[in-house]
Amino acid sequence: MPEIKPRKTLFNPELRRRGIYVLPNLFTTAALFCGFFAIVKAMMGNFEQAAVAIFIAMVLDGLDGRVARMTRTQSAFGAEYDSLSDMVSFGVAPALVIYAWALKDMGRLGWIAAFIYCAGAALRLARFNTTLEVMDRRYFQGLPSPAAAALVAGFLWVMIDKNVVADDVRWLACGLVIFAGISMVSNIRFYSFKDVNLRRSVPFISVVAIALAFAVVSYDTPLALFGLFVAYAFSGYVLALTRVIRSRSAPPPAA
Repeated sequence: MPEIKPRKTLFNPELRRRGIYVLPNLFTTAALFCGFFAIVKAMMGNFEQAAVAIFIAMVLDGLDGRVARMTRTQSAFGAEYDSLSDMVSFGVAPALVIYAWALKDMGRLGWIAAFIYCAGAALRLARFNTTLEVMDRRYFQGLPSPAAAALVAGFLWVMIDKNVVADDVRWLACGLVIFAGISMVSNIRFYSFKDVNLRRSVPFISVVAIALAFAVVSYDTPLALFGLFVAYAFSGYVLALTRVIRSRSAPPPAA
């Protein structure tokens, strides 16, 4: 009589161990909570805490993948869960927070701008998941959704910190949101920093530069973070323009 093997069901302990790991998904859940928390705080009118929550979500999102690789606990479930969390924290939350703060009084244009950002984040994440195996790891195709969220949340945080009224900068906020949304679905390449080896020795000046960076961020945290992500958002366009100029100035191939 042939041996009867146990069926692989959702209640099979072996399948659960292979599919779901607690540690990396704990960071993903924390990032998801921060995105949800930002939406709730925006509904309550506390926009500064909403912006800070989005930045915390960005930090947690950067940790979950690294923790999974370090502990060898990557899984298909974790990858899908991370994408859904990113959509909430870096797609829906920034769009709703900036809409509630500055765009709601612009009528139809305000919610259209917020939707462009939200749709851009969804399309960016879908394209990233489908091209992960073939893309160059050194670059992102399109502005990463965490960087776009930091750009929007950083702008809001700076304006609140400097006591700027939302009505005075609503057109600037609208343009920034549309720019972030379009940049996410563009073909512009942005440096990913994934080839940076933290275990490699560096010159002493690099340690000094890191210390100075911490000092600058500590002096004016909202402005420093916003300036950092503005520079990153434009870095892709500068690199693309540089490549175009070099290609036009290059001598034609010999016949």
